[in-house]
Amino acid sequence: MNPFQTRRSRSGQGTAGTVDMTHGPLLGKILLFSLPLMASNLLQLLFNTADVVVVGRWAGHASLAAVGSTSCVINLVINLLVGVSVGVNVVVARYLGETGRETEISNALHTALLLGLAGGALLGAAGSLTAGWMLDLIAAPADVRPLALIYLRIYFAGTPFTMVYNYGAAALRAAGDTQRPLIFLIVSGVLNVALNLFFVISLQMDVAGVALATVISQGLSAALILACLCLSPGELHVSLRRLRVDRRSLKSMARIGIPAGLQGCLFSLSNVVIQGAINSYDSIVIAGYSAGASIEHFVYIATNAFHHACQTFTSQNLGARQHRRILRTLHICILCTVVLGGALCGLVLGLARPLISIYNSDPAVIEAGAARLWTVVPFFLLFAVGDVLVGVIRGCGSAVAPVVINLLTTCVLRLAWIQMLDTSAVDVTWVYASYPVSWAALLAVLAVYWLYLRRKLMAGKPETA
Repeated sequence: MNPFQTRRSRSGQGTAGTVDMTHGPLLGKILLFSLPLMASNLLQLLFNTADVVVVGRWAGHASLAAVGSTSCVINLVINLLVGVSVGVNVVVARYLGETGRETEISNALHTALLLGLAGGALLGAAGSLTAGWMLDLIAAPADVRPLALIYLRIYFAGTPFTMVYNYGAAALRAAGDTQRPLIFLIVSGVLNVALNLFFVISLQMDVAGVALATVISQGLSAALILACLCLSPGELHVSLRRLRVDRRSLKSMARIGIPAGLQGCLFSLSNVVIQGAINSYDSIVIAGYSAGASIEHFVYIATNAFHHACQTFTSQNLGARQHRRILRTLHICILCTVVLGGALCGLVLGLARPLISIYNSDPAVIEAGAARLWTVVPFFLLFAVGDVLVGVIRGCGSAVAPVVINLLTTCVLRLAWIQMLDTSAVDVTWVYASYPVSWAALLAVLAVYWLYLRRKLMAGKPETA
């Protein structure tokens, strides 16, 4: 099969490149869906981590702090539009679970891609213009701010590429195709690493080099995903001449996607506040924090594949009215998350110092990064299980509840926690403790809401997308 082509049988049986989510045993199909997605996400993160490693190794800890400290700012800006990809995934998966909805699928896909191009351009321009203000918001130190400003302004130029890739990949995941996005990320990621090394080591471009490498590789991944959709037959075929906004599709995707984006923004806003508190310490602590956060993100990305599996399987089975199959999907995804997440957390804790040393060889930075890992990682499974619950809740069409729950248990709680601390008098581990405290509250409230939604689901009254 041509790697740019995607086929799907409307009889309900998956064909090459897809997974039939509404029939047959679930565990194997969930793994078949999740493992390529997990590999894609890990590779994407690995290639992005190359930015941090290259500047940390060849440009110094100030450059490492500059790149690492901007992640919360970048996420704050782009999460709203990236969140719409959740709406694309849920809506397209719901239609695929039904029959005779080819027109609606096509309309949703063309609307999403146009939104990604136009919205990404506007958002990128806004991010570049407000980059200085955002660095003031997180109180970036004087030795970090100029480098961080350069990195942000170049990075935001690639926002349209990021959006097109995310929206296209969301549509492919809705059909159970997680293999082609993996191939495309391998190609673009290898280019990213090669350009990182060339720009930073050979041309001495520092943070500007890693930012430019990221933009170029994002452009390649967007081109590959767009080519895949343009060459695909059936309901996932894209024609550039048909790119337009379909109001009904936009409304359906926005109903799920905007709350999902707002939830991501809330996480990012809380992380901006935490980053501001971290920035009140010195650049050694900031560099250690950035390295530790990058390592933790590998664990999150691995377990997050089961969040997407739960969301997509739930959406298709809701469309097919297979409600008990949704419950089995949730139980399997939670089990997989606990097993994988527990193993990865143990590995990170046991290798904390060697892992941090990959980013920077300064003994002080290594100790600062290890301190973050030992404080946060032991409690990560609280968040990972909560993430799966968010997936099943969104898949059932309930978009607003996860946002409200995250607002109260993540954003408000972390803000209150940080406000109670005097960072000039307490150790930085008190700042790190805001993560496990908020995760415990998040999981507790999500579990209660899921029990309520489960009763509605089994009574045949799920939310509608």
